[in-house]
Amino acid sequence: MVREQYTTATEGTHIERPENQYVYKIGIYGWRKRCLYLFVLLLLIILVVNLALTIWILKVMWFSPTGMGHLRVTKDGLRLEGESEFLFPLYAKEIHSRVDSSLLLQSTQNVTVNARNSEGEVTGRLKVGPKMVEVQSQQFQINSINGKPLFTVDEKEVVVGTDKLRVTGPEGALFEHSVETPLVRADPFQDLRLESPTRSLSMDAPRGVHIQAHAGKIEALSQMDIVFHSSDGMLVLDAETVCLPKLVQGTWSPSGSSQRLYEICVCPDGKLYLSVAGVGTTCQENSHICL
Repeated sequence: MVREQYTTATEGTHIERPENQYVYKIGIYGWRKRCLYLFVLLLLIILVVNLALTIWILKVMWFSPTGMGHLRVTKDGLRLEGESEFLFPLYAKEIHSRVDSSLLLQSTQNVTVNARNSEGEVTGRLKVGPKMVEVQSQQFQINSINGKPLFTVDEKEVVVGTDKLRVTGPEGALFEHSVETPLVRADPFQDLRLESPTRSLSMDAPRGVHIQAHAGKIEALSQMDIVFHSSDGMLVLDAETVCLPKLVQGTWSPSGSSQRLYEICVCPDGKLYLSVAGVGTTCQENSHICL
């Protein structure tokens, strides 16, 4: 920029114009100007690349006003469509599937569901592994669709709340300790067996034990003794025929009946034996069997 100085003079007067003594240049010139343009061009290129990457990410991740990808934000919470993988713990108050599909939790190792209290301590745990399903809780309960308890387990007892407990294994059910039940019954046309291979079998009831077979026989086998004991009452054998085929028989004597009738005698220790019936009792004559 050139600064000029003007001088006023009358006509006819010749005044010499002074030469420019000071010249000032404003702006960026030379290599500085070229570097500035190059930097502005570089910023413009970076801006365009960032804008293109942002648009590409939005398109790839399926961003929309209602959510991202298969994830939708609704007034009831989050809705996730399709299969998803969670790399870190998932915290949720409620998880449920759609009405027309089931909820599937799948893992290559195991699936663990924990319940914690307000202090963060685990109060219940469900662990589904490749070989075992493990439940850690103070009580485990299975309810029916109507809310009726079907199966309950705690530290003291196991309760089966169904009307009928069916054991379909060919070897039956094995109980290492006592069993308390009001009724034990086999399926129709099947035999019911109560067996103790190496120990004794005891059936106790405060008001009696009732054994009944509607269309078959009742058979009791023991390697040692079979004891029927009534603390307050009597033992009744009510049948048309009571057969004791292996009772010891006393020696027949001429005073015996010619009809070969016998009477049942009882030893002081409760042992039974047969004695040939006579006009009077013959148990004393054969009491040597009790010795």
